[in-house]
Amino acid sequence: MTAPQHPPPFPPAEPSPVPGPGRPHRHDSGEGHGSGDGRAHGPGGGHGHSHSHGPAAPVSRHLRRLIAAVLVPFTAAVVVGLAVLWPDGLPTHPRSGVGFDRQTQQATVTTVTDMPCASANTAPGTDPASGSGGTSTTEGAPTRQQAGDCKKATIRVDTGTGKGRTFTEIVRPDQSRQLHQGEKVVVAYEPSAPRDLQYSVTDVNRSFPMALLAGIFAVAVVVVGRMRGVMALIALTVSFLILSLFILPAILQGSNPLLVAVIGASAIMLIALYLCHGLSARTSVAVLGTLISLSLIGVLGSLFMGWAALTGNTDDNTGLIHGLYPHIDMSGLLLAGVIIGSLGVLDDVTVTQTSAVWELHEANPSMGWRGLYRAGIRIGRDHIASVVNTLVLAYAGAALPLLLLFSIAQSSVTTVATSELVAEEVVRTLVGSIGLVASVPVTTALAALVVSADRPAVTAAAPAPARGGKRRRRKR
Repeated sequence: MTAPQHPPPFPPAEPSPVPGPGRPHRHDSGEGHGSGDGRAHGPGGGHGHSHSHGPAAPVSRHLRRLIAAVLVPFTAAVVVGLAVLWPDGLPTHPRSGVGFDRQTQQATVTTVTDMPCASANTAPGTDPASGSGGTSTTEGAPTRQQAGDCKKATIRVDTGTGKGRTFTEIVRPDQSRQLHQGEKVVVAYEPSAPRDLQYSVTDVNRSFPMALLAGIFAVAVVVVGRMRGVMALIALTVSFLILSLFILPAILQGSNPLLVAVIGASAIMLIALYLCHGLSARTSVAVLGTLISLSLIGVLGSLFMGWAALTGNTDDNTGLIHGLYPHIDMSGLLLAGVIIGSLGVLDDVTVTQTSAVWELHEANPSMGWRGLYRAGIRIGRDHIASVVNTLVLAYAGAALPLLLLFSIAQSSVTTVATSELVAEEVVRTLVGSIGLVASVPVTTALAALVVSADRPAVTAAAPAPARGGKRRRRKR
């Protein structure tokens, strides 16, 4: 009579992609502990649980060298480009006094009193420079006599050479911006104007609510993201510094806007991705996917903006820039904006797809690159639907007043869509969306190829097998 057979305490291990009888208990920073299947520490099983503390990264030298062979020259080219095109600072020019190109000071509304609107144009002490003979704080407001009560606001200048001076503004009841006592405002200052007309209210001072909102955002990011959130905020600060210290001054200095945008966006991409996600093969694959997608966006944008004859000079702000700096290529500036605007969403897509493929490989190490690609692309399709819709709605929301204006004019859909104002946004949206869609299969394929081709080196001395390990190993 034979003794009853008891099943082993653990199921037989699945075939591991790693050759040899087993793998030792590893403590590498970029890789989880245990064998490829994550079940045992040795060939026999030991205790059956995994010790993965984070994302696993390929450790084989040939893959590290392959990725470095692409990214190291690219990074070097970005550094050289930054050094060559780095501007000396913002170029100076005589102020035009139009739009944002004028001197401004901080001020406070000290008193607000009621007065008949009928006497607003002849009231003593009013300021005609505010628009319509001193009867409006809204620039460009129409001049008309109006029944009812207006408000006469006295404003005290708080900064600049005229600190302590006061002037008055007449606020009509139909104006969108009403002044209130104690309110902080921004005033335009024109030193060449007559003394009584040198100051006029242009905006309200919203520094405190903006700073408070930014603080809430930073706290939320750190509380939810913890250390990753801190790194994300640092990367955001670096991105802003590159934008304000390199991209904008270099364009104003006369450098090619497209070249400056490509180099600046590449620097932002490298710093933000590696700072937030670590220096690993996973992040490097995301960088490669982002780089390929950005290149596609640049090529498509250049082709269709030239084909559609988009000048990039469509509103007062771009007209002012062209007037002050006629050497700036406005169509190149438009394309530069498309590239920089697409970068943030591209980072999200490429990092998500790379992480998805890595986790699929961790769950099933025996899956080949085709299986990883098919599984990853299924995840990517859901991502594509949501991201493209988000991008289109974001552009539509920004252009909503313009679209409303065309609706009021009762223009046809074709006329609206092909007008340069709207065509810019349409081309910007579609080019960016094509780049986003392309980034999913590109990044997924790169990640699947890299993670499935990884073959870590086998250690010279195999660890001592656990009890019964050899017998179970021979049965596989």
